[in-house]
Amino acid sequence: MSSRSWFSSALARWYRSNRRPLPWRTDPSPYHVWLSEVILQQTRVDQGTAYWQRFVARWPTLSHLASATEDEVLKEWQGLGYYSRARNLLTAARQVMDRHAGRFPDDHATLSTLKGVGDYTAAAIASICFGRPEAVVDGNVYRVLARVFGIHTPIDSTQGRREFKALASALLDRGCPGEHNQAVMELGALVCTPLRPRCEACPLEDRCVARAAGTITLLPTKQGRTKTRDRWFNYLHLEAAPGCLTLQQRTAKDIWQGLYEPPLIESAGPLDEHAFAEQLANTHGARWRLTGWWVAPRHVLSHQVIHATFWTVAPPSGYTMPPEWTAIAGDDLERYAVPRLVERWLEEL
Repeated sequence: MSSRSWFSSALARWYRSNRRPLPWRTDPSPYHVWLSEVILQQTRVDQGTAYWQRFVARWPTLSHLASATEDEVLKEWQGLGYYSRARNLLTAARQVMDRHAGRFPDDHATLSTLKGVGDYTAAAIASICFGRPEAVVDGNVYRVLARVFGIHTPIDSTQGRREFKALASALLDRGCPGEHNQAVMELGALVCTPLRPRCEACPLEDRCVARAAGTITLLPTKQGRTKTRDRWFNYLHLEAAPGCLTLQQRTAKDIWQGLYEPPLIESAGPLDEHAFAEQLANTHGARWRLTGWWVAPRHVLSHQVIHATFWTVAPPSGYTMPPEWTAIAGDDLERYAVPRLVERWLEEL
């Protein structure tokens, strides 16, 4: 028996009594588990479960999802952010159908060839669905291991990633790898939380180095924060016809690719109404009328902060809209996937 078997033994007992009855655990098919892992990289379990249920209700099987359009998937994904993951989801579904006859690969190496499936997701699917001895390492696992074993190596460093992966592999219960992986993640989600951990409810409390040393709030450690940049978006709110809004699709390789938004003028900094009117004239010609504006709360992304103003404007008489602008009737707006920032503006309207 391994000298570290206490870890998996204590976790297994705790997990069997405390695990949440999540729907993808009831039927842990590769499709269900894969979908849950991708969604939960974006949001909390309570919100993510609702998204998962909507996806499964609309596309009950992998083949159903593979036949969806990108716009349909982006619309269901709306509000989660990181829309490249939604596009990867669709691409990977089609890869499984085309390259693997509709059956998920059962090994880590082949799973990793699917679009958007990295080491963590491949290990989760391989261990939970196929019993492969692959250790998962996510934020919850980093936190549990750093505290229990008193590891101060930054988790966002190359050395840290290697060290934690090696430790997670050494601790893995190879007889029940899927249950073990879920148990570590569940402990991090329910007990060993970032703030106010419930140490008295932890099955590993007696062995926890950070608990004994009083360093729980200091672990895990990181090298430093990711730098962010500010961007200023000036959206044009114009009604091309009564009851219609004008949107365009973002096609550049940038945030929100493939989503819809009002016509945009990005500026180097904040604009008052006079500066905006000048920028509008320079971009789309003269004689526009400005009738109002709404300043959105700043929208924080992982590497960017978006400062957006929605300017209500009327084009000059006889103005011809650019071909990429589309007038959309209010009843049809629900069919178009928009960023959460734009969704908030629509709610204000």
